[in-house]
Amino acid sequence: MAFLSLREAVATHVADGASVALEGFTHLIPFAAGHELIRQHKRDLHLIRMTPDLVYDQLIGMGCARKLTFSWGGNPGVGSLHRLRDAVEHRWPRPLELDEHSHAGMAAAFCAGAARLPFGTLRGYLDNDLGQANTRVRRVECPFTGERLAAVPALNPDVTFLHAQRADRAGNVALHGIVGAAREAAMAASKLIVTVEEIVDALPPAMNGIVLPHWIVTAVAHCPGGAYPSYAHGFYARDNAFYREWDAIARDRATFEAWMREHVLDTVDHAAFLASLAKRAA
Repeated sequence: MAFLSLREAVATHVADGASVALEGFTHLIPFAAGHELIRQHKRDLHLIRMTPDLVYDQLIGMGCARKLTFSWGGNPGVGSLHRLRDAVEHRWPRPLELDEHSHAGMAAAFCAGAARLPFGTLRGYLDNDLGQANTRVRRVECPFTGERLAAVPALNPDVTFLHAQRADRAGNVALHGIVGAAREAAMAASKLIVTVEEIVDALPPAMNGIVLPHWIVTAVAHCPGGAYPSYAHGFYARDNAFYREWDAIARDRATFEAWMREHVLDTVDHAAFLASLAKRAA
């Protein structure tokens, strides 16, 4: 485990063509990590995430992705992710391969990856036609009961990014609140990079919390506000206005590119990104 700047962590551990998961379910979404991937012009990434959210809309629109493994691709509470739709429907800025699942299917795939099993099983997909759209959804028969189950291939990202509330000085990481598939995505990955709100001497106990031990953590980057505009429980709330405003920003290619250039490409790090938003708001 190493303490690195986010810039150093991305440059050192993410290669073009890598499979990359940026997990965080509504809460603790690692926006800072996504923006750093964009700044460093990473390409041909296989992006993996439950609910792609705005951060994947941005990565897709900036041409970073060749493939997306996901469940429910939308702007929460608003509607479509327009850059995702443009890539699928019009191949702009490049074609995007889709591997679509339900939340349960993604969770099963991450669990299988964490256990280093080849596939996960679930009692899902049996009464819908998703299997017709995704040939990677298969059927298996339980050898004990004869029950027919759905099977999904394990997910083992080259790199998983998480955002967490705290890390201690040994590199143990603690997050609490809505944890989603954070633990499974962390354990399934070859490398784990975590951005944190603060680094402390000791991790305090927290309800609905998990601790990721330092021996599975590749790098920790101190990055206050690293989940914004999503939220970090105990630190800041979700910026719902930003999510609503993103619909108009992302709908038009030129408007999107101008916004990304001003707030991401022309900023040096996440602190500068937050400052650029504050300046525009003022």
